[in-house]
Amino acid sequence: MSISTVLTCRPLSDCRASGPGLTLTVKTARSYFASFARSSILSFLGRSIRSGYLCIEDDEGLHEFGLHTKSGNIVRLRVVGHEFWTRIFLSGDLGFSEAYIMGEIEVDDLKCVMDLWLENQSSMSGLSSAVGRVSSVLSGLSNAVFGQTRSQARLNAIASYDQSNELFKAFLSTEMMYSCALWSDAEGGVHGDLVSGPSTGDLEIAQLRKIHHVLRKARVQPGNRILEFGSGWGGLAIEAARTFGCEVDTLTLSVEQKMLAEERVNAAGLHGRVRVHLLDYRDIPPEFEHAFDAFVSIEMLEHVGAHHYKTYFQLVDFALKPQNATAVVTSSTFPESRFSSYQAEDFMRKYMWPNSCLPSATSLVTAAQAASRGRFTLEGVENHAAHYPRTLRTWGRRLESNLRQDVIARTHPALNDPAEFAAFKRKWEYLFAYAGAGFSKGYITCHMLTFIRANDVPFVGDDIW
Repeated sequence: MSISTVLTCRPLSDCRASGPGLTLTVKTARSYFASFARSSILSFLGRSIRSGYLCIEDDEGLHEFGLHTKSGNIVRLRVVGHEFWTRIFLSGDLGFSEAYIMGEIEVDDLKCVMDLWLENQSSMSGLSSAVGRVSSVLSGLSNAVFGQTRSQARLNAIASYDQSNELFKAFLSTEMMYSCALWSDAEGGVHGDLVSGPSTGDLEIAQLRKIHHVLRKARVQPGNRILEFGSGWGGLAIEAARTFGCEVDTLTLSVEQKMLAEERVNAAGLHGRVRVHLLDYRDIPPEFEHAFDAFVSIEMLEHVGAHHYKTYFQLVDFALKPQNATAVVTSSTFPESRFSSYQAEDFMRKYMWPNSCLPSATSLVTAAQAASRGRFTLEGVENHAAHYPRTLRTWGRRLESNLRQDVIARTHPALNDPAEFAAFKRKWEYLFAYAGAGFSKGYITCHMLTFIRANDVPFVGDDIW
């Protein structure tokens, strides 16, 4: 069946109501530029939506694109702030994320929006390209003429909140692993929560499975010494010491993470066996040379940057023993076709992890081999991307249930304002939907790489999670 693209503007009473979806609305007078941006975007969507159905509602009526079918993706958006059009025109998908955070649009199902964008990515990419050609000129002019607007100041404040431990306690599992869990048949697999619903403690089970899987791949034995880049809140380090009988030196740049990790280490009776260092990985001391049996790093490489991968692996090579040593690294990654050492600013890099850069699996393998001068052998490559959407859905449900305004406002007084708190929550809702769609559609991957020393005996063991 061919898909026809329809663009219509009709009275609101004619809106199709069947099926799940999303919606957008503008109720204030638009400036000339906002009107120009609106007409340009609507015209572009009329040419670009080839899969699924999009219905945009604003103060002039309904605007429909694509084909409405029972099996297709149905998206409804309501525009409630005319700034939405200029944000999209100037900043593409980043502008959309800002409009959602600021409450300028209303959506029934944010995941459907993400899916529609990815399903039409080849034709929708033209919007980002067109935006890119004018954005630098127009945004520069806007800054020169208008300076920092109130809404931009609010967005900047939302982005710059120093994230507190209380925020992460609201949605992470007990050991506070801020990374992809591994789901097995015991929890219904990667779709279990969609089929039979979530169960109490399912995330804790899946995250403990992930920790044990990493440590088994690292071949750790009682008495081994482990180096970890990226402590988180000490979840892996504590388990390595408590269950596997290891000593761990773990590095973090977060004062709050170090403080809570040390509290948890002491509560577990592991003082002296787990040492938490407030230290950049590039500053490891000379006494770390060839001192470790294993190296682990769970989703910290995203913050290293493509220009520093070789330095990163040089230091791993420096710290590991020359023989019988293993390194296990995990990272959210880009497929090889999408990887570039230059990655344009998007929602993730502006509002969640500034200056982050997703590697590709081969970029890491190449860097590891160059840095070690052949002293590493690639033993295993795993892609855990299928497990991430359920992890993100679970975080989203827990955030909705557990995040309390009065608790988070103790460290961030601005969040006493209901509007600020609502925007803060929407930022995290957007993250979970944005990343979940990326992993489920193959736009982002999540690799675990295992390296052993050259001529070490290959791993023989049970790979069942």
